[in-house]
Amino acid sequence: MSDAAAATSLQDALTERFGELFPVDPGLAGLADLATIASHRSHRRYLPRAVAPELLRLLCACALSAPSKSDLQQGDIVIVNDPTIRKEIVATIPEMSWIETAPAFLVFVANGERLPLIAKLRGKPFPNDHLDQFFNAVVDATIVLTTFMRAATAVGLGCCPISAIRDHPGRVSELLRLPARVVPVAGLCVGWPAQAGRITPRLSLETTVHHDQYRERDLTGEIDRYDRRRAARNPYARQRDPGHWGEAPFYGWSEDKARQYAVPTRSDFGTFVRGKGFRLD
Repeated sequence: MSDAAAATSLQDALTERFGELFPVDPGLAGLADLATIASHRSHRRYLPRAVAPELLRLLCACALSAPSKSDLQQGDIVIVNDPTIRKEIVATIPEMSWIETAPAFLVFVANGERLPLIAKLRGKPFPNDHLDQFFNAVVDATIVLTTFMRAATAVGLGCCPISAIRDHPGRVSELLRLPARVVPVAGLCVGWPAQAGRITPRLSLETTVHHDQYRERDLTGEIDRYDRRRAARNPYARQRDPGHWGEAPFYGWSEDKARQYAVPTRSDFGTFVRGKGFRLD
């Protein structure tokens, strides 16, 4: 792709994503990479083509090359090939049946096991056994996940993150035999895309980018404008739980998210994490 074409692709993707025109210098380095990032799409349907184990291993190596808090390296990857394990995971989230058929499925986990072990091996105390250790491990795992997706996209693969593996973390932990202080953060379906996918509009930068300090703003108005911009481009195919909430005359992102979070989910996740040996105080 030429620099001019990459600049146009980047500009088009950002316009579709944020609803505004971003000036792009065609002489800027890395335009093709930026265009790929800005054009991110999730993929849930894949061609019947395997992802070679060697390629998965290469992508894992690239992902684990990502930054890590203080070089603690607390993010791990579980490649789930066993169809029985996949089927059991799908049993906890039956609405995501594509996990079973995806050419590759990985689970990214926060590993807080190694650090206390290292302290013990080296005869040192471990006074930092509190919320920050769990937080650091989760952030590390998330950075690894994001970097894996970036690497996978670079070679033409499509991905779909699965946060719902935390709906029943105890069962997932049991299936993957995760030891103490190791918890699932997210799954990831990976494969060669069967269709192009689409760009999902995002909240405006006016809403999400701040300079120096948060400022007073018309957040209600910003959300309404986003709802309407998104509905005009990517309307929801159906309303969430209309039997309970009824049919809204206008159904936008904020209504969908309000309905989604009106139902309790993962209320026992803190108990699970504590049960795995993490202290959250």
